[in-house]
Amino acid sequence: MIRYFYRDTYYCKLIQLKYVFRDYVFKKKYKVVSFSGEFAPEFLFVIPFAYWHYKNGTLLRTEGAKYTNEMYFFSPDHREVYEVRTNEGNYNYETPRILYSHDYDMSKWERVPYKAQFKNDVYVYDKPILIVANRYNTEWEGPPISFFSIPMLQYIFETLGKHYQIIYNRPRANQIVSDTSDVIDLNEYDWIRENFPEVLLVEDLYKENRIGANNFNHFQMCVYANADHFLSIHGGTSALACLFEGENIIYSAKGPEHHFGCFNSVYEAMAGTKVYLAKTEEQVKNYIAQHYLPKT
Repeated sequence: MIRYFYRDTYYCKLIQLKYVFRDYVFKKKYKVVSFSGEFAPEFLFVIPFAYWHYKNGTLLRTEGAKYTNEMYFFSPDHREVYEVRTNEGNYNYETPRILYSHDYDMSKWERVPYKAQFKNDVYVYDKPILIVANRYNTEWEGPPISFFSIPMLQYIFETLGKHYQIIYNRPRANQIVSDTSDVIDLNEYDWIRENFPEVLLVEDLYKENRIGANNFNHFQMCVYANADHFLSIHGGTSALACLFEGENIIYSAKGPEHHFGCFNSVYEAMAGTKVYLAKTEEQVKNYIAQHYLPKT
């Protein structure tokens, strides 16, 4: 399985050769960047590719799934044309990279200034914000593997609550566009409200929507942009949390990302975010102690 990603990398690079004159010589607006795959590769590869074309003066139009308009805020013409995200959509060889790669020296890749775009004066608190971005989804057609369990959430809230305004986020299935995994209920929302009322829930903030966000994706970005500390789970959850600079402890028990070193290469490159990769809950706790607790 892994060897196919090496092949795909070379194939993507080969395809880009046919655009050399359009991209570097003629430089007229021609490029249509269209993507129907998963959340993570869209942020990691597709949008920075589209942003490069925008900065290069060659971007004509972008196309994505529902609720992506704000993700492509720079696009002169963005269209939401896909109702669902598919695994097949990940294999878009018209982009310089897809999914995982051994080569992250991407010439047509430009960091998107999401923090500057979405930072605001609405979601500001007495203490610095810590985003706990959880997920509880099927993985590789099996049960959830990487997620913050309720005991782990209790540890996080009790350890860091006095130092940060914790904002917890685990999107429900009806708040995001369906992709290749199923969202399962962790039954933690009411538990958090009852036991840790000081922890703010993104879904509760979204009901108020004091900033007037157009959709849940837009809202998440507005809240995240005001934070510099994140705890997240691999995949789209961690990719989103890496867009806004600062520090991000990513819990990833397994996945091709480990083989290709994604977290400390392209994930960090998205916004200059410092990533700490934890493969166990104990490692998460160690990173919390080392990097998120005040030094005494």
